Amino acid sequence: MGPTRAQFIQYAPAALAVVPLAAGPWSALAAAAAGAGAWAVGASAPVLRSLIACGLTTTGCGIAAGEVLAAGMNPLIALGLAVPAGAAALAHHRNLAGHIPAPELTPVTVTKGAGTGTGLTSQEQVIAAFWAEYISGPTQTEDRKLIQPGANLEQLVLQIDGSHVVFTGIITLPPGQQVRVREADIASVYHVPTSQIELGDPKHYAPNALPVTVQLTAPAEQPQIQTGVPTTPQELWAAYVAGPEGAMPGTTLTVTRYDGPLDWEGIATRDRRAIGTVNLQDLAGNLDLETIQIVLAPGDKPSQMGIRVMREHALMHGTMLSSVVDELAMDSRGYVRAGTYVDGRAALLPLAQPGSGARHLYLVGGSRSGKSGLLEQILLSAHLSNIAVILASPQAGTIAGASLAAYLGDGLDEAMGALRLAYAMLLDRESRYRSPAFPFTDPLILVVIDEAHMLLAESSPYHAEAKAIVEQLTRRSLKRGIGVVLATQTPLAADVGNSTVIRSQLLIGGGAVFLRCARGQGSLIGANAVEGAEGIDLSMIPSQWPGQYAKVADRDMSGLATEVAAAPEDGTFGLGYLLTPGSQAVQFRSLHLDVPPVSLAGGERPVGIEDCDAWRERDAIAQTPMVDKRGKNLIGSLADLLAAAEAAGSSQEPAVHHNPAGLHAVPGPARPGGAPAASDGQELIKPRILELLQEHSIPMTAETIARKLEIPATRVKPRLSELKKQNKVINESGLWRAA
Repeated sequence: MGPTRAQFIQYAPAALAVVPLAAGPWSALAAAAAGAGAWAVGASAPVLRSLIACGLTTTGCGIAAGEVLAAGMNPLIALGLAVPAGAAALAHHRNLAGHIPAPELTPVTVTKGAGTGTGLTSQEQVIAAFWAEYISGPTQTEDRKLIQPGANLEQLVLQIDGSHVVFTGIITLPPGQQVRVREADIASVYHVPTSQIELGDPKHYAPNALPVTVQLTAPAEQPQIQTGVPTTPQELWAAYVAGPEGAMPGTTLTVTRYDGPLDWEGIATRDRRAIGTVNLQDLAGNLDLETIQIVLAPGDKPSQMGIRVMREHALMHGTMLSSVVDELAMDSRGYVRAGTYVDGRAALLPLAQPGSGARHLYLVGGSRSGKSGLLEQILLSAHLSNIAVILASPQAGTIAGASLAAYLGDGLDEAMGALRLAYAMLLDRESRYRSPAFPFTDPLILVVIDEAHMLLAESSPYHAEAKAIVEQLTRRSLKRGIGVVLATQTPLAADVGNSTVIRSQLLIGGGAVFLRCARGQGSLIGANAVEGAEGIDLSMIPSQWPGQYAKVADRDMSGLATEVAAAPEDGTFGLGYLLTPGSQAVQFRSLHLDVPPVSLAGGERPVGIEDCDAWRERDAIAQTPMVDKRGKNLIGSLADLLAAAEAAGSSQEPAVHHNPAGLHAVPGPARPGGAPAASDGQELIKPRILELLQEHSIPMTAETIARKLEIPATRVKPRLSELKKQNKVINESGLWRAA
């Protein structure tokens, strides 16, 4: 086999530079004409011009050298004419490097790299040039942004074995920097699937030096089929899955990628009929796999379904929160980084819709599913995006990032107060901004309701009022810049007060995150069906990865470390499904909190809410019920709400008690006659307040302090003000803590 066109164009100048000196001018002219005419056809215009110029230059040098030799002059002069010919060949080589679009690889075995000291082959030069052009630099233009400047590819080794072409290398950066080049970036440069890119695990290598392997062509073919024994995915599918008793009857499988019996992808198709709901557990049983090893991806056509089988789950190791700090703030589209999809892409969820308003989020997850960690991450993203937060946490002390909230309702009663305040802010903004498209001069507000079933379930003492308020918030708040994040432990209708309005408005107005639930409570079919998440059973998400039981059993428990950080792969925390508007639910995993999210806030104060009537009267509003005893007639205007709050405040004036310091106050010095001094009784409240705040590291509202001490709030608030003047307590956005 002769040389290819690309190889001739590359090596012809060197031959043209030598032939004129050895064989005379006429043969040189013939070589130049043959090279330009026979091999430059189809080449780009710059390459063609460069080759012809090189040929003319070397031919001229050859004619001059022939005349020198014929005249009997010094042969060294003829040899010196090779200098311009060599310069022309070198110039052509440099011109050629930017115009060959892809390496033309020959079917021979090559193992040669920069690390060997023998130099790069022509094919390795093209690979390195593509890397420098799109990934590392050194140059960057306005219309082309480098993926990571300075991330050089070193120790390049190219291996070609028949039709299998692969190269390896090490991505290096200066000490102190971290490699941020991802598989998807490399795949886009070399036009190969991400499955053919393998990056080293950062846990096992230095952060500034990661090995990389790129398979430029598909590696292996499917194994030979043995007669009568199902071995290939297609045969297993036809034998167990597509049959009448299988998980997807009447379907056929087309394999799109095969790297072994436990690592392949394909598309299941049913002829002219919708596939419908697929039971993942049945499918895993048909293929003799764990449910965690299979991922389904519904496509645009109801008659097709994507299938992925994994030896080791792609999300086992997780994505560290500290590694994507720059992606936590809201982008120009209103999205923030929530985690990573199973295919390696960034999983984004919306917090706002620029130019339109806020967005809702429906979050479902049982105990130990990662729900609280995702809520902390959302609080941090809101803080970094300049979004104010009203946090309602009926289960006191469960959210570590509560200090990032502008208003915290910690405890059942206080959480109900936070809902009342959120509704009051809606009424206030509606009274100030009549047009739905008002300019957002005020900050966006995120109303986060954790353990919402404690307020909305029919067994809750606040069921009727909370249900009425949340229904109005989810219906009317988006255009006013107020979004609702509602978190429950199950997707059951009872957790949202049996209100179809609440769940439908949450799903229409934003996205949803579904994490692991308790067995029997995680089905998203039937009465709990969610469009875009058909057939998912959240109770089928396992609490451990396959093989974790054996790893735990093998651990040496003789010398436990006093400080042990759990590795991300030790559990499936944060593993679930992300449903965004207009798409299907896709498996993802939230970010692993290798650092506390609140520590990334920089110690800044919470984003504040605008100064308005509702915010100024927040304490009174939080104590004012907004519905009657039957749960009807929700207050509908800001004026009526403020009037009700004022009336409720006047009716709660302290009555004359025999023990004004509260039931649990320690008796003070008695007056002459045996009656305790009222002022002394008031003073005894202060030490109890200080003791409570010093014992609990979480800041509290005045109402929370009053409830814990079993003292009326009207008596606690003045004492807090006195302690503040004495610099013994600090008040930050309505939250009190010891100085």
